[in-house]
Amino acid sequence: MNKTHSLKNNILQIDVKQTGAELCAIRRLSDGKDYMWNANPEIWEGFAPVLFPIIGALKNDCYIFKNKDYSLPRHGFVRNNKNIELIESTSDSLTYCLKSNPETLKQYPFHFEFFITYKLDNNSIIVEHLVKNTGPEPMFFSLGGHPAFKCPLDSKEKYTDYYLEFQHNETAYTYKIESNGLIGAKTDLILNNSKIINLHYNLFDKGALVFKGLKSKSVSLISKISGKRLDVTFEGFPFLGIWAKPNANYVCIEPWIGIGDNIDTDQNFETKEGIIKLEANKSFSANYTISIY
Repeated sequence: MNKTHSLKNNILQIDVKQTGAELCAIRRLSDGKDYMWNANPEIWEGFAPVLFPIIGALKNDCYIFKNKDYSLPRHGFVRNNKNIELIESTSDSLTYCLKSNPETLKQYPFHFEFFITYKLDNNSIIVEHLVKNTGPEPMFFSLGGHPAFKCPLDSKEKYTDYYLEFQHNETAYTYKIESNGLIGAKTDLILNNSKIINLHYNLFDKGALVFKGLKSKSVSLISKISGKRLDVTFEGFPFLGIWAKPNANYVCIEPWIGIGDNIDTDQNFETKEGIIKLEANKSFSANYTISIY
């Protein structure tokens, strides 16, 4: 059985699966509503996968580092990983750690410690990432989140009763994801000096919406009926994905530092778009926040 750990304050309770250190429930105590998707395996079995050390797909599922080929699954090896350990539990936080090991080194030739902390702060969940390079040379990586939020929240509502509101008006294009999961050259205009995307079941017919270089550092999921609102704030994450399976009652709001491979990539890991270079014995941190209103 997959062990879970819980945190609770006077507003929210969250549950986190130890496998993959995956957030799997956000309950508002006042009404018992769970804001997370239920991970129905017949539709999509994720709650909020943790993405490391890559985002999205690699060309031919492999990359090149120092003239050697390596293979990594889509979104990396943290999600569904059973070697992650809960290393600290406090009254308002849970911290998990994955360290490099013989299995990771076959896929990813860097020595590292990867930490993810979930912290409750009133009506917010702060998701903190910390990467330590424990090896003798620079390491390269991406990281991000993939939380799926239930939509609609109430049985009397419809999917189309919800919309996404960006922090600022944007003129923003989505980059088409090809059938092999790579980022194509074609773009579609999604926001034309606007901040609103109305949800509907055909919104993701062409795949995820992938944004680069947004001015906005937060996106809200809002019910037109109840006014209930969920914010995702992602300062320091230069890419954003928004996605759901067709006809599914959820929407993913995905802050990314990094992005899937472009169709014309040379597969060189050191020059991959959005990649972070971390020097030996250095650390890198990045946080995003989910707030319930």
